[in-house]
Amino acid sequence: MLASCHQALKCDDSRVSALKSHTDAGRSSLPASCAQCVPCAAVPTSPLLIHTDHYAGGGLRFRDTRTMRGSGGADSTRNLNRTVCMTNCPTLIVTVGLPARGKTYISKKLTRYLNWIGVPTKEFNVGQYRRECLKIYKSFEFFRPDNEEGLRIRKQCASAALEDVRHYLGVEGGQVAVFDATNTTRERRETITRFAEQNGYKVFFVESVCEDPDIIEQNIVQVKLGSPDYTNCKTEEAVEDFMMRIKCYENSYQTLDEVLDRELSYIKIIDVGRQYLVNRVLDHIQSRIVYYLMNTHITPRSIYLCRHGESDLNVKGRIGGDSGLSPRGKEFGKRLKQFILEQNIKELKVWTSQMKRTIQTAEALGAPYEQWKALNEIDAGVCEEMMYEEIQDHFPLEFALRDQDKYRYRYPKGESYEDLVQRLEPVIMELERQENVLVICHQAVMRCLLAYFLDNSAEKLPYLKCPLHTVMKLTPVAYGCKVESIFLNVDAVNTHRDRPENVHIHRTSEDALQTVPAHL
Repeated sequence: MLASCHQALKCDDSRVSALKSHTDAGRSSLPASCAQCVPCAAVPTSPLLIHTDHYAGGGLRFRDTRTMRGSGGADSTRNLNRTVCMTNCPTLIVTVGLPARGKTYISKKLTRYLNWIGVPTKEFNVGQYRRECLKIYKSFEFFRPDNEEGLRIRKQCASAALEDVRHYLGVEGGQVAVFDATNTTRERRETITRFAEQNGYKVFFVESVCEDPDIIEQNIVQVKLGSPDYTNCKTEEAVEDFMMRIKCYENSYQTLDEVLDRELSYIKIIDVGRQYLVNRVLDHIQSRIVYYLMNTHITPRSIYLCRHGESDLNVKGRIGGDSGLSPRGKEFGKRLKQFILEQNIKELKVWTSQMKRTIQTAEALGAPYEQWKALNEIDAGVCEEMMYEEIQDHFPLEFALRDQDKYRYRYPKGESYEDLVQRLEPVIMELERQENVLVICHQAVMRCLLAYFLDNSAEKLPYLKCPLHTVMKLTPVAYGCKVESIFLNVDAVNTHRDRPENVHIHRTSEDALQTVPAHL
């Protein structure tokens, strides 16, 4: 799946040092190379459990949780009644955990990531259904286990959300639904599992367990107090009410159990990534979910994105190529250094592509930088170093087809934006692991990265504006990303081309070139 997959399963940022091999009837031992790194293919499927501890010198511990089932046992009876899922059947992701454990944060990030890599995904937050039903929230009393009216309404809201899940996966063509709720009891999880079995969905549970009072308090203050439940409510009163709401769930909370829930597919995230438990990963989607979640963190940081300084080919209106910087591009490098120094960024890492114009821009910083081949500009194939006017003259059909579907169109002997997203996935994974990073890249690459962080659709992605000599500062916040655009006051050519009104293959050259920016 990804060349740098081994980076996903690290313990305190050290390489995985050991991997206990296992054998099964008809299954060969893991290859010796797995002793140092675990590729995606090594994430085990049913019914092995991975226990990953983040401790000094730690690694992956495999525990075999298989049980022998007799022909008349309860397990075998349930399996006989279970709907058989096809390989590519839809997936229902179900969150588990007490309030203020980051379930909605995880749900939104997962939804954003899966949509970005091309898997149609939608989040269904049961709390939002409850708010739409009640309109006005009064107090934690609604969540008391002995509040029969509250229990009835909450069950109705959960049922309504599941019906919408059914419509999304069955009618709208969705591939993954994220059911975001507490789901703290085994009874509730069994209800969801039966629903999935009846509809032919695979289920993957994501449980967030956190006992750190500082993290819980931080989550309440930063996220929950901004909730519609606490509009016009004093901070102290809101915190007290929410803490009482948590207590309403604590007595009935049944965490996912390694023995009782051994047949379920799940990942358990303990103390925001200090430790992970992974059980019965059944398919490619589930392995990617695990891989992604094990790379994320909540440490405050900022990511700085910018393009290289203006290049010689930019000035001439030619796309692609590997030219050096123009005089104004070199001036931008100097301004960028001044900007970074003024920001006083702690332990900033600098990444570039392997192309001259990004390397020359980074050289002006006078700081170490790392080159990524994955950050190279989109490959324009036979159109490399051509002006748009020349593409229209020589390849008018290709020019029109690209305007019709810019995200999926692939240049002859080149790449599409869709290809570029797949190429950039390792970069996204490593960005999720890192803290402060400056990425000096290219127009198409920056569009793809921005689309991920800003949750833009595939249709909008190829038309995001990423002007030269401008830094985009991205600061992750509770459920999204704060964006600041800083122009460094060095003029540059405009390289942005909007989608023209006429995209027909028989359009005139004038129509085709309607939105081409001015150049020499």
